[in-house]
Amino acid sequence: MITTHLNPTSKILEVTYTGDIFCEDIIEYIHATMNRSDYPRDLKILTNAIDATMCFGPDDIPKIVAANNQSLEKYDSITDALIVANPNETALTIFFKFLSENDKYAVNAFATEEAAREWLQFKTHIKEY
Repeated sequence: MITTHLNPTSKILEVTYTGDIFCEDIIEYIHATMNRSDYPRDLKILTNAIDATMCFGPDDIPKIVAANNQSLEKYDSITDALIVANPNETALTIFFKFLSENDKYAVNAFATEEAAREWLQFKTHIKEY
């Protein structure tokens, strides 16, 4: 299950993945986010996947990247901090990050919410030099 909440104070989209998460679940969530005109156009996302099991593999990542790129057409930028707890999710996130290189999108994996929030707070531009 994927749940979302736009924090009214921080303006960060807080996303929680729980249970078994399939490629189709993530694509559905991306499409729903794409169609939200009430979200900031420079969207910051805090994704907590600690209690989730990713039920897809590296071959599915290009489908997620394609949906993400389509979503980026509606945003000026998206910065996504992913909190993951095990090696499988970390590896998938790193592979996703590698395939998602885009001037309008930044993603990074973290072990703690504190580190993820700090990165989102200080991330001021997408392209890192």
